[in-house]
This record gives sequence, C-alpha cells and structure tokens, in this order.
Amino acid sequence: MKTDLKTNIKLYQVSSRYYRPENEIELASLTRYEKVPTTVMGNADEGAREAAREAAQVIARCVETRGRCVIGFGAGRHVVKVYDELVKLYFADKVSFANVVAFDLSELGLGGDEELSLHDYLNEHLYAKVDIEHNNIHTFKYLSHIEDVHGLCKAYEREIIDAGGLDLVLCDINNDGSIAYNEPGSARNSACRLMLLGSDSRSRVAEDLQSDLVPKTAVTLGIGNILSAASIICVAWEEDSAQALYDTIEGNMTDLVPASFLQVHSEAMIIADLDAASRLTRISYPWKVTSCEWNDYLIRRAIVWLSAQTGKPVLQLTNKDYNDNGLSELVALFDSAYNVNIKIFNDLQHTITGWPGGKPDADDTYRPERATPYPKRVLVFSPHPDDAVVSMGGTVRRLVQQGHDVSIAFQTDADVAVSDEDLLRSVLLADRLTRRFEGGGFKFIEQTLAQLLGNTNAGAPDSDDMRFFKGSIMLSEAMMACRQMGVPKKNLYDLRMPFYVNDPHGQGKVSDADVAVIQDLIQRLQPHQIFVDNDLVDPHGTHVRATTAVLHALDNLKDEPFMRDCRVWLYRGQWGQWDVDQVEMAVPMSPEEFGDKRAAILQFHSQIHDAPFRSNADAQLPWQRSIERNRDLAERYQQLGLATYEAIEAFVQYRFRPDEAD
Repeated sequence: MKTDLKTNIKLYQVSSRYYRPENEIELASLTRYEKVPTTVMGNADEGAREAAREAAQVIARCVETRGRCVIGFGAGRHVVKVYDELVKLYFADKVSFANVVAFDLSELGLGGDEELSLHDYLNEHLYAKVDIEHNNIHTFKYLSHIEDVHGLCKAYEREIIDAGGLDLVLCDINNDGSIAYNEPGSARNSACRLMLLGSDSRSRVAEDLQSDLVPKTAVTLGIGNILSAASIICVAWEEDSAQALYDTIEGNMTDLVPASFLQVHSEAMIIADLDAASRLTRISYPWKVTSCEWNDYLIRRAIVWLSAQTGKPVLQLTNKDYNDNGLSELVALFDSAYNVNIKIFNDLQHTITGWPGGKPDADDTYRPERATPYPKRVLVFSPHPDDAVVSMGGTVRRLVQQGHDVSIAFQTDADVAVSDEDLLRSVLLADRLTRRFEGGGFKFIEQTLAQLLGNTNAGAPDSDDMRFFKGSIMLSEAMMACRQMGVPKKNLYDLRMPFYVNDPHGQGKVSDADVAVIQDLIQRLQPHQIFVDNDLVDPHGTHVRATTAVLHALDNLKDEPFMRDCRVWLYRGQWGQWDVDQVEMAVPMSPEEFGDKRAAILQFHSQIHDAPFRSNADAQLPWQRSIERNRDLAERYQQLGLATYEAIEAFVQYRFRPDEAD
C-alpha cells in the first residue's frame, strides 16, 4: 500500500528548491531564520530513511572510535518510522547493533507494573528485530524494584555515565513541543524524573498504544540529560507538528516549548517532512530568504501576506508596499504593483462561486467547477457522521438545491464520540418503549442500565452492543441533519470501515479491506465530484485513517475511464481551515443559509453540548470552532477587498499526481 498520498495536496505548490537547495550557499540563505539544522524531505517515508541513514553513520563512527555506541531511544509515533528503516538497514547488512548500548528515554507509570509499557513498544519495533545484546538494553521497567522514584532516576543516570555517556539521542518532537515526556514547563537543565502527563500526552499514548488505560505519570530522562548527548536526531512528521516545529526551529527558547532548547546543542539536527515544515519561513514565505520561483500559487500567497502586513485591500497596494516588504521582484516581473494587484484580485474573485457543482449553460473558463455534466453525481465522504454537515453543510445544501444527485458516505459511526450520558438517555427511552410495547426490557437494555446506573466496570471498553447503540445514536442524528439539508435517506451509506469497527477503540490500522469498501462505493456510483475530509489533526486519528483509505482508493481508480470526468475536492472545518491563499473554491453563504447550516448541525444532540475530544486550547467544541472559521474566512475575503458574505466554506482540489494540471 502506498503512503503519504496526501502530499499531493502540497507538493505541487511548493518548489523543491526551498527544501532541497542545490548548494551550501543557497542552503545558508534559505535557513537564515532557523536556529537548529533542519533537513526537510518530501514525505515522512523519505524523512525516516534519511534519519535512519544518519543514525547508522553515528553508530558506525562510534563503534570504530570507541568500540560501542550508546543511544537513547524515544518511543514516539514519529520516530517509530525511523526504527522501521533501521531494521531494513540491519537486514541489508548496512548497520549492526551488536555494539549498541540502548537506554529507553521514558517509561509509563512508575516502571514495571503498568499494563502499558514503552519498553515493550520499543522491543516490538526495534530491539527484538536486530542483533542488539539483551544485556545492553537499559530500561526503567527492569529497575522497578527500587521503590523510591528519585532513587530510580539517579540510578538510571549513573548507568548512563557508567556506559560512557550518550553518543546519540533518537527521538521526535510532539505537537505540544515536548521531547520524550518533558511536558511544557520543563527546565533546560531538568534531570531524570517523574512527570505528570497532560491530556495531550495521554491522548498520544492512547492512540499509539491503542488503549484507554493510560497512566497519569511517566518516568523520563530530562532535557538536561538529552542535551548531554553527543548527537541528537529529532524527527517530526505531519501537519499537526507544524506549529511546534516552527516554535522549536525559529522561535525563542522557552520552557513552554521544551524542544526549543535544541537550539543550544551544536550537534542537534531535525529531520521533518514537508507537512511538518509547512510553517517554516523558507516553505511558507520564501521571498523573505531567497529569490523565488514565482508561480500563481506563490504570487497569491505573497500578496495575501502583503495585504495582511499593510492592512490594505489588494487593489490599494502600492509599489512602495512591495518594495518595503521584500517583494520588489514582483513589481519588476509585472512592471507595476497595479498589474499584480489586478491579477491576484481576479484570481481570488474567481475562487468564489455560488455554484459548487458548476453552473449549467454558463462559461466556466474562470469558475472552479465545470458546467457539464449537469446534473452531477456527487459523493461526500464523512469520517464521522457529523463531519460533512459541520464542515461543508452549506455546500451540500446548495448542491441539492441546484439539482445534483448528492450521496453522503459515513465512514464510521463515531460511537466513541458519544458519551455514556447520551447512551443512558437513549437506553432509558428504549427501556420505556419496550416495556410498553414488548412487555419487558431486552437483555442488552437491562445489562446496560445496570452498568451505567450502577457505575460498574467504570473505564472498561464498551461492549459491542454498547458501541452499536452509541453509533446508532450518531447515525440517526446524521440522518436527521441530512434530511434538513435535503439529502434523501436512500443516498446515505453506512460504510462501517474495518479499521474502526474491528478495533475496540476505533484506532486500528488502515488495510486493503478499508480501501476496498471505499473503492467499491466509488465504482458503483461513478461520481463526477468527490468531496473528501482533510482535517488531519483530529486528536483521535479517525480523520487521518478515513482520508488515507479514500486517497488509496482514488489512487487505485485514477486510470478508470469514469475518473477522467471526476474532480476531487478537499474540505476542512472541525479541526482546521484552509488559508485564504490556498482556497481554490469558496462557497459563500447568506445569513439565512448559514442559519440553515447551523440548524442542521444542531440535529447532532449528542455533540452540541459536549464531546470527548474537545481541544484543550479553548472551551469551544469542534462544531463551534467550525462555524466561526466560516465567518472568519468571509471576513478575510472582505479585508482583501472582495464582496461581503456572512460565511464561506472553502475547498482545495486534490490532484491525483503532484504535477497534474487542471
């Protein structure tokens, strides 16, 4: 199965010259704002291979010079990809671990007696697969006989000293800027210690180890221990790491971003993929650090940025504004600021359409969508039953009103997003009805009432019956919301994707079986338009898995004749929004239409007041942030000098190949 197909979204927009410079002089120019040496690769697989090669070189060098290599191994989800590549190098006889001394960077709980173990995780992904000597593996788990945690930590530090000190630390940067389990607030000189885990860290562990029973503490080497290593290789993949990576590399050193202390280490290096590096200056604003290879996308991004810098709408930007902000190249290229302004203003205006399915019998030269065929068969993939409504409900309603045949596929039933309280409310109703019409409650109802009302088995995974009931709650709410938008019940598909159904926490691995479910539906409907969720930073990971399956299915089908007449659009909303310079189709909503979307969202009674996966950043629920983003995007268009709307939903086209033209 191919990986990282989602990079087709960004690779066609970003010149490789900004992350693969041709020479050292160009590299020095591009990285002038970067305080930690950073290598940016096109995708995570390439990045993991590069990190593995670097680690193998350190191992070979240390073994040659001192007879062994002492390595601190992290157990984060990003660095595991590097271990997979190191195992490949080992089987290819390109690296040996016979003279490697390993130290786990962290362990959950107090070490040893916890059900979840990071050491077991490392053993599964690395130690058990290579030729490392068992006696050369040091872990907190095997020191659990020491009752005093402080004593445990000091003993572990002495073992590192006795081994000659760390030659290398191999770890990753978490999306909160932590390293290992050094939470935000960790001091630069912090030593090995017990840490209380924040909710973000516990969520990561729950996803990585696929368990809800995550300890509240971890024992970890401190920032001071990590910085004492001779070399550090730190990796980061995917968009949810972008802000933390930017803060680490270009921000100020602060204990709020523990990874930022890497700036003081002379032999630290970071390896990231393009998604994680997307906020670095050389990727996001390359005109600040080099002469640019200007294309339509980069010009638009520069002018949108310039408009924000100056507080002016696009058509009021002057030659002086361009020259004062490092964009004189564009004035020279277009002869005047006026010419650039007109081009970008028109480009932005052409993204706005009230006809997301294309306007029949109209000139579609400058419209985001084709006029024909009309009406279109439209297929919307929704990772959770509420995603399509919350993120693009206004567009769905518009498509239905304009006569298109709209189908919505619910990839999961989102049972884990339904609280016990909502389940109890529904079970109480079901119990009352069955006693009225059936003469007695069903066994499942009786058992569930006993568990929920009696608070028995608290924290235990839901039974299959409970999961089905919770999922049914969400699906029934989705049916009511879709009814509000005009989508008939016969056009709703409950896909029950295996990665979600077959895992007790809905966090299984995407397999060919998941891809087949998507592929079969696309082949059956043969749509002219497909809408796919791109909210890839959702904390539970469902969106990433659901979208991955769709992208693989599209890759398998891209050469089918019917796919030649199909466009794929990516939407966001629950966990993020497209930047205005990225938007390729903007669907505006009037106050009445926005009210209709909100009314459809409110059909999700189980989600409108509370949800298990709200962000820690604020008290808002995802659907509340989504409708605010719709308003914010409309305001941003207005600030650029375009028409005023109540709200806007935004989309980016997915290209089947990175260099594909429209």
